[in-house]
Amino acid sequence: MNTALLALEDGTVFEGISFGAPVERTGEVVFNTAITGYQEVFTDPSYSGQIVILTYPQIGNYGANDGDNESAKPYIEGLVVREFSPLSSNWRADETAQKFLTDSGVPVISGIDTRRLVRHLRSRGVMRGALAGAALGAKLDPKALIEKAKNSPSMAGLDLATRVSTPKLYTWDKHVEMCSPSDLERKPAEIRHHVVAYDFGMKRNILRRLVHSGCRLTVVPATTSAEDVLARKPDGIFLSNGPGDPEPLTQQAAQVRKLVGKVPIFGICLGHQVLGLALGGKTYKLKFGHRGSNHPVINKITGKVEITSHNHGFAVDPDSLNLNDLEVTHVNLNDDTLEGFRHRNYPVFCVQYHPEAAPGPHDSHYLFDDFVTLMETGNWPVRS
Repeated sequence: MNTALLALEDGTVFEGISFGAPVERTGEVVFNTAITGYQEVFTDPSYSGQIVILTYPQIGNYGANDGDNESAKPYIEGLVVREFSPLSSNWRADETAQKFLTDSGVPVISGIDTRRLVRHLRSRGVMRGALAGAALGAKLDPKALIEKAKNSPSMAGLDLATRVSTPKLYTWDKHVEMCSPSDLERKPAEIRHHVVAYDFGMKRNILRRLVHSGCRLTVVPATTSAEDVLARKPDGIFLSNGPGDPEPLTQQAAQVRKLVGKVPIFGICLGHQVLGLALGGKTYKLKFGHRGSNHPVINKITGKVEITSHNHGFAVDPDSLNLNDLEVTHVNLNDDTLEGFRHRNYPVFCVQYHPEAAPGPHDSHYLFDDFVTLMETGNWPVRS
């Protein structure tokens, strides 16, 4: 078995076993606490620029298949796990997770104490790292890796959304196929509304959810102007998730500002942050972020708690928002960070977490129906 090294910018080095591609990659080292859904994590564009630690100890045991991809390829820079299975044991598997990552040029380090590593990041905060998997017989230099980690780009100030966005417009018409029992009872809705979706690093399950709720989708690049969007005569506008720091996205925020009040708008994750910036708010970097499928969020409108899927390292500062115009709708129960708001005068709303899950619970699927209700009536649905 070949050696792999993970070096952090503070000089901490972990040695383990190399799986995946025998290459060297740098990125922000973050951790995800989800128990299942590793392939969805691999292929989520929001992880661009990041080396991901999965806290669940056994990864790769159910292989990989095309149906679980959230994009066309893996976007993680590298993977860190306690135990990586070179075999797959699942009827849906098309190939092993190892082959899937190796073919995509993603290095994997296995056999390290991931609990120790996560506790280190929780106390000191996420940091830059370098991950290298050795080829057969090759030796790795830990000191050189530490220097490469120190010299790699910081996530703060980095515009990755433009990099991962679609280069050209496309349409999407596939609805949810693998879903919760409640969705199986309710067939896909009749297509009644045209939605233009800004792609800042879009997950496919968001598109599926929108189609399942009755939307015809036109997906546009992150740099598309408000005028071009309105020329397509949409019934609604969607702002997607995506990677990197929201603060450099001044062009995107300026275009969204022009769209407020024109048609209903729904934002998720980075889309939530861009909408916050467009409405005069500010964002800040979290110490170690929220990544996983088990985060409790309270809906301030209904008083109900939702267990939700998260993937974000930045947050909107609620004190920077004009609460005469905006209403806080969702708050994280772990650390009180802002998880959602809506406009008091216009049909505009957003959440920081991922109601489409993939992976994750289904508590927040109602938000897609709320978007449809806004497009149909212009009014918020009444919930108790």
